[in-house]
Amino acid sequence: EAPVLRAFGQANRSSAVRIPSYVSDPEQTRIEFRPPDAMGNPYIMLAAMLMAGIDGIINKTDPGEPIDVDLYHLPPEEAAKIGRVPGSLDEALDALEADHDFLTKGDVFTGDLIEAWLDFKRTNEIDEVKQRPHPYEFSLYFDA
Repeated sequence: EAPVLRAFGQANRSSAVRIPSYVSDPEQTRIEFRPPDAMGNPYIMLAAMLMAGIDGIINKTDPGEPIDVDLYHLPPEEAAKIGRVPGSLDEALDALEADHDFLTKGDVFTGDLIEAWLDFKRTNEIDEVKQRPHPYEFSLYFDA
């Protein structure tokens, strides 16, 4: 049930940002941000998520209307209207490279750190994964 569409909603397990519906006091409302990979570094992810949130507040980014239906069962024409999160490490690195100025505000992250991260991931992980069969490929083709 990992979210792939950029959407939010109350009590919606298929959205990227979920607002639990059991909280009745607006002062106690919280959000759950669900896309980060569980294998990621929590210190880096938390800092990056906070910086993205602060950037959204400063720039008054409109998140759109909440979507409270199961996003995985939307008709294709409706699903096409909703943005998607990157579907691969390649896409995630391209997105980071294209938009990372908000991470460098206040010297939370440096440009050198981001460049080194991008270079390391591209050099040591992307090609390594592409050059080997995925375990699912074994069940698809080897076990046939």
